[in-house]
Amino acid sequence: MVRILFPFLSQGIQLSSLTHSIGNAEGLGETRKKELAKSGVILGLRKPEDVLVIDRPDQFPDSMTETWDSQQIAALLRTAFVPEQPRSHSLSDSSASVVSVDVLITFDAGGVSSHPNHISLYHGARAFVDSLISGKPGWSPPVDLYTLTTISLLRKYAAFLDLPATLLSWALSAEKKDKEHPGRLVFLNGLAGHGGVMTAWKAMTSAHKSQMVWFRYGWITLSRYMYINDLRLVKSRGQ
Repeated sequence: MVRILFPFLSQGIQLSSLTHSIGNAEGLGETRKKELAKSGVILGLRKPEDVLVIDRPDQFPDSMTETWDSQQIAALLRTAFVPEQPRSHSLSDSSASVVSVDVLITFDAGGVSSHPNHISLYHGARAFVDSLISGKPGWSPPVDLYTLTTISLLRKYAAFLDLPATLLSWALSAEKKDKEHPGRLVFLNGLAGHGGVMTAWKAMTSAHKSQMVWFRYGWITLSRYMYINDLRLVKSRGQ
């Protein structure tokens, strides 16, 4: 399931779009397509049409063993987020690429669960951002790429008890504190209110019904990602 941009369960992020594959590993592609749109609206999207679903099983099969091509992912992102420029306004070597998004959020190199599809998204997103400043040494990309931090299995299922470890790691971080492009972000989710834990729970139980097998109830109860999320800014290779 392609999760190039996906909603973090926090009041601190304003959602604008969600990109996903059809997720047809069990023949439930059309069902999950509708569920994803419903979930997106619950989590803060303005309308179901803001969910872009990619149905390319030949390129992006929903699989625990398949690795997706990073350049194909980068090309997909370019098609989705880089508007076609009129020939009279073609970009020169001294011009920045025009992009319709400010931030991309995806998995990090660990994929949170070591899922090969998740890891592929990290490499594809990096390739896309790097391409925006290709041939422009010293330039900063017009898109900030943030990734969700992969943590140990013990911390992953510690629920809210992982809060001290996350905050300590953030406090001791030596990454530059840039207000416009912070190197690290930490989001805490309240229990109630829009964007809180109950919103996240509702998005799973009332929208993603086809995926709510017994063990997923344990996941959404114990997962630390339901209560706290931390993101890291990925520095472009062109910088």
